[in-house]
Amino acid sequence: MLVAHACSVAVLAGLLACGNDITPPSEPLPTPTTPAPPAMTVLGRGDVAPQRITAEVAVRGTTAFTTTVGNSASAGSVFHIWDVSGNVPTLVDSVKVPFATTLGDVAVSDDGALLTVATEHAGGSLLVYGLADPRRPTLLSRFTSANTAAGVHTAEIGRVNGRLYAFLSVDESASLPSRLVVVDLDTPTAPVEVLVRAIGRPFVHDTFVRDGLLYLALWDDGVAIWDIGGGGRGGSVSAPVELGRVQTANGNVHNVWWLKDPVTNITRYAFIGEESESVFGASSSGDVHVVDVSTPSAPREVAYFTVPGAGAHNFSVDEASGILYAAYYNGGVRALDVRGDLGTCSASQKSSPRGSGALCDLRLMGREIGVGLLDRPTSVYVWGVQYIDGAVYASDMLNGLWKLRALSRS
Repeated sequence: MLVAHACSVAVLAGLLACGNDITPPSEPLPTPTTPAPPAMTVLGRGDVAPQRITAEVAVRGTTAFTTTVGNSASAGSVFHIWDVSGNVPTLVDSVKVPFATTLGDVAVSDDGALLTVATEHAGGSLLVYGLADPRRPTLLSRFTSANTAAGVHTAEIGRVNGRLYAFLSVDESASLPSRLVVVDLDTPTAPVEVLVRAIGRPFVHDTFVRDGLLYLALWDDGVAIWDIGGGGRGGSVSAPVELGRVQTANGNVHNVWWLKDPVTNITRYAFIGEESESVFGASSSGDVHVVDVSTPSAPREVAYFTVPGAGAHNFSVDEASGILYAAYYNGGVRALDVRGDLGTCSASQKSSPRGSGALCDLRLMGREIGVGLLDRPTSVYVWGVQYIDGAVYASDMLNGLWKLRALSRS
């Protein structure tokens, strides 16, 4: 999503400024004293039609899916299917979606059986496709209700106690506040709405589900952690129990990734994306915030990462290697070392984000270990990123789909 949430994507398509009323920082951000990180290796790029703006990306095996935003009513919405078995992503097909101008989120279930696509604006819905043949998705159902009518902005899918659910972040409208809608996908041909909760100020933007806990990105209401079946407080998907909440510096909580490191077994940190002012194709702002969630009832921000002149959007983490990849719009792709203790640092490694006291600064700690796509001859504006099988895929609103070589600790 580009700020502000209420801005029409048609404005984005016209390459006009889209911003909120956040006051720019009154003081300059600290100048990094660490060496510039190396450029990530670009393997190839797949092009799309110039009238389409590329949005989110999801990859499974050798097939990738990317959505498009800001489509005209006459052109209609499409999502693209790619063969990514080689270095250069190759467009295989485009699937048209009627009655939608924007397809924001796309996700593949953990077993590879289902593909879900969120549609905006009015008449918002969740499309569920079967992936018996990943290159030829079969539409199984289109879920819509009065509670999704304003538009489904994001739709994350995950299992709770073995059952598959979709967690829909629904846009606010003139008559209804933003809301979380949870849909049971156990029978994908007949999804069932199991929870509706008005939440977020002014909206709920995204969710992250793992081990029976649900993290909610609530913009200016911060980050909430709910027990939905794994938090020990008796919560369930249909009757969640809030465990804790935190306000990160600057607000504008956009997305969340709760890290579960399989090497160190550390589950202490959640990474929070902040999305602030932006001008489509030219500039952006917003930091990555690190929150210690070891005590879910009292989460606290301990560190952050900032790129002057650019802002975070979505994350993907190579948890086996402890490397977070962040889509940073005009700042390309940023790779951060997130293994170990992120909340302890020297005084010289601290700085102050807007609206906060001194925190550990991941840049000053030397945690930025790679930058992708800024060595290209053309400008980039990276919306989404996904790590999988030794590669990093970046969906670029201006240029299509990039494939980069993932970093290695060896």
